[in-house]
Amino acid sequence: MGVSGCGKTEVGRAVAERWGAAFQDGDDWHTAAAVARMAGGTPLSDVERAPWLERLREKVVEATPVGGRTVLACSALRRKYREALAGGAAGVRVVYLAGSRELIGARLAERRGHYMPAGLLDSQFAALEVPGAEEAVAVSIAGTVPEVAEEVMRAAGLDYCGEWADRGREGR
Repeated sequence: MGVSGCGKTEVGRAVAERWGAAFQDGDDWHTAAAVARMAGGTPLSDVERAPWLERLREKVVEATPVGGRTVLACSALRRKYREALAGGAAGVRVVYLAGSRELIGARLAERRGHYMPAGLLDSQFAALEVPGAEEAVAVSIAGTVPEVAEEVMRAAGLDYCGEWADRGREGR
């Protein structure tokens, strides 16, 4: 979880690969109308986010088979969003990808091909309720994607899939 531009998708994919898990990007579950609204520079309201969070909970969290693993990249900026996603499901872990406004702003300025304009970053930080240690593991995004993914694995206590040792530790 984290604000737009913090690396949720790339880090999430890297963690999923290392962990032997499926990967889902919350952005892929937005409606066309929601994407158009955000692309136009208007943040979504809680009312507009609610059906999206419900889809994510049903189609990703609840759809993960018992004993299965799924990494979900999702902004989940507010505590109530994180609670809605987990829906009381056992085994849901939250990782907060933390970075400064300056670092993330610089990354957004370089990003191409994503609907979320850099102009919405301030609204993301305004909506962000930084999770406490009881709710999430916080990991700095200051490193490269492989470095951050490695720190997520360590901080969240995730084990590597059996293929990991065969590929070496160089990452993606």
